[in-house]
Amino acid sequence: MIYFILILAVIIGASIVLFVKPSDRFIQFLLAFSGAYLLSITVLHLLPEVFSASSEHTKIGVFILIGILIQSVLEYFSKGAEHGHVHIHGQIKSIPWLLLISLGIHAIFEGIPLGSDENKVLLWAIFIHKIPIAIILTTFLLQTKLPKTAIFILLALFSLMSPMGCYLYENLPFLNKYSTEITAVIIGVFLHISSIILFENNDSHNFSMRKFLAILLGFGIAFMSVH
Repeated sequence: MIYFILILAVIIGASIVLFVKPSDRFIQFLLAFSGAYLLSITVLHLLPEVFSASSEHTKIGVFILIGILIQSVLEYFSKGAEHGHVHIHGQIKSIPWLLLISLGIHAIFEGIPLGSDENKVLLWAIFIHKIPIAIILTTFLLQTKLPKTAIFILLALFSLMSPMGCYLYENLPFLNKYSTEITAVIIGVFLHISSIILFENNDSHNFSMRKFLAILLGFGIAFMSVH
């Protein structure tokens, strides 16, 4: 069921692009909501979990910082697709491997904690987070010169990355043994992404009531889901 839900998020995102043609305002609202929800689950659920599981709090903090650094490197290659900033410069006729690999690594990371029964509350946060990413990736791929079949295959492969992270956790004793440290790294990844989505300034530096309401909605639903 977890695998299906993760794959469904990508299907929903791609379908929104193909059949609804979402506006930029809708995508920004969805990004703000997903960023707020992901940040809330990270702060309210994951952080208390890792700090209560280990008495070496400084070490946990180091792993969180490592996660932030890892995501910073991944975003250099993904061009910010995780938070809605990927753009096409010129005509792309070949598969953008760096973009897809960096997004794939990010997706594997976020799927790893879902292999633990203690982190099922995170499932819906990742589900909501993956929908706007799938929208952005689908939009990007459709604007390239790639064949439709290749785009379908790439989206299908991307949809399998988070389930792969979950599968690896369930079947590799190494990941299970160091689950607290790995979760701390993933917390850093989530903190980096969600903070950029929520707190970076828009081009006009104006207050957006729509974004503010999306953030409040994300915070509120996340708070209710962990209590």
